Amino acid sequence: MTQQGADQVVAIIGGATAGAEVASRLAQRGIQVVVFEQNARPFGKIEDGLPRWHEALRKKEYGTISTKLSLPLVEYVPNTRIGRDIAFEDLVNGWGFTSVILANGAWRDRPLPIKGCDDYLNKGLIYQNAFVIAFNHAEDPLWPGESPEIIDDSIVVGGGLASIDVAKIVTLTCTQRALAERGIEVSIVQLETKGIPKTLAAHDLTWEELGLAGCTIYYRRRMEDMPLVGIPDDADEARVAKVKKSRQTMLEKASNKFKLRVEPLSAPDELLIEEGVVAGVRFRRTRIEDGRVVATDETYERRGPVVISSIGSIPEPIEGIDMKGELFDFSDWDYGRLASYPKVFSVGNVVTGKGNIVASRKHASHVSEKAIEVYLGVSEDDPETRSTMAPDTESAGRLADSVTAHARAQPPMDEADHAALMRRVADRQRAVGYPGDLDPWLDPAGDTT
Repeated sequence: MTQQGADQVVAIIGGATAGAEVASRLAQRGIQVVVFEQNARPFGKIEDGLPRWHEALRKKEYGTISTKLSLPLVEYVPNTRIGRDIAFEDLVNGWGFTSVILANGAWRDRPLPIKGCDDYLNKGLIYQNAFVIAFNHAEDPLWPGESPEIIDDSIVVGGGLASIDVAKIVTLTCTQRALAERGIEVSIVQLETKGIPKTLAAHDLTWEELGLAGCTIYYRRRMEDMPLVGIPDDADEARVAKVKKSRQTMLEKASNKFKLRVEPLSAPDELLIEEGVVAGVRFRRTRIEDGRVVATDETYERRGPVVISSIGSIPEPIEGIDMKGELFDFSDWDYGRLASYPKVFSVGNVVTGKGNIVASRKHASHVSEKAIEVYLGVSEDDPETRSTMAPDTESAGRLADSVTAHARAQPPMDEADHAALMRRVADRQRAVGYPGDLDPWLDPAGDTT
């Protein structure tokens, strides 16, 4: 006989925030779950997309995800990329799963909207995800990837929390380096927590004495439009005005504490190329009309040593799934349904097309202004409170209910079919060297942090 309550088996693609949340909810409903994760560890952007100063948030998220994926009825299959190691169509229609859930997030950088720009990757142009990952591994001597130099006066093209993270990486790193040249050793975490002005004041220094230019974010909308805090759909004019004022206040705090600037109403128009490398950007001034960005005839040039594109992340394409623009071609956007695959549901950033950590935890319109201030590092609260951001349990719960109803409407799996499916799962686990127990896999020494 199959394990009690396991007469239906659901596959989840992606083991991080959204995948782990839905896996735990289905397991608690008595449905067996198999989580396929493309990396060895299931922490997604919590591990490699979140700047390394978020120690408390990262530690708590590691524990939360690990706990959810260690529940009875949850099987974990690491180092398995769907579309490469296992064909998507085969997983959906060949393995025998009752349903398949896409929870694989948004890892691909949205292309900079300049024709031919990618010809200059790592030639003065770098994208956000690669930049943040390299920063997180800067102190790892075994890191095999590219490690671009972090240079003062870098140009950041973007807007939102992710672009502020990128600008902070530049200013904090350059400040740390300048202090080290004066014999003052300060860690990035200490510098981010205390802030640049207070750190300098403690050593009788000023920002001007360091001789640093800082970092500028070029944003195509107004400063009050930067989506740090979402505006609820039902907000009246007073609420909209209050949110926009809060956005500006947060930006001012971040600018003062981390010595970064925002140049609004500036859209990238052309890369400036000198001797085969990027030397800056020609920007086109914009204006906002009825909430829309309108290009003007005015342009200006801004030169800098590096251009970092931080205009968002989108899902990686999966062979077998039709695309509609930058996103999957969903027939039902509430539950991420695909017309060609009636068994498939989706949750999290793979549906929203948002790649930042806050969006993956909870939709922006539901995140409190206080939580955003804490994330940005401009709150007076203790840094440990950065671990208090709650998951989007509402959407995960709705999806789990829908998938459960779909599963219960199917005929129960018989013992032979269930055994055959779980043998394929076990074969894949053995192929990647996974022992079947999550804790020792995450860290043989017993420390998942």
